[in-house]
Amino acid sequence: MTRRTWRKSSHCQEGEACVHISTTPDAVHLTDNDPPRTIVTVSPIAFGALIDLLKSSAGR
Repeated sequence: MTRRTWRKSSHCQEGEACVHISTTPDAVHLTDNDPPRTIVTVSPIAFGALIDLLKSSAGR
C-alpha cells in the first residue's frame, strides 16, 4: 500500500471539520478524517471541474 502525504485545507474549522487532500500524477484523493478512513479518489480533470463549479456557485 502506498503511503500518501495529506494536506489539510486552509479553510478548516475547529475540531474534525476539515478536508484533507493528497495528490498523485493520475489522481486526487480526498478525505475528511485524519488518519483517513474513507477516501474519495477522482481524476485531476474531475477535481478541477468540481473546483470550477464551486467557485462559480460561491456567490449564490
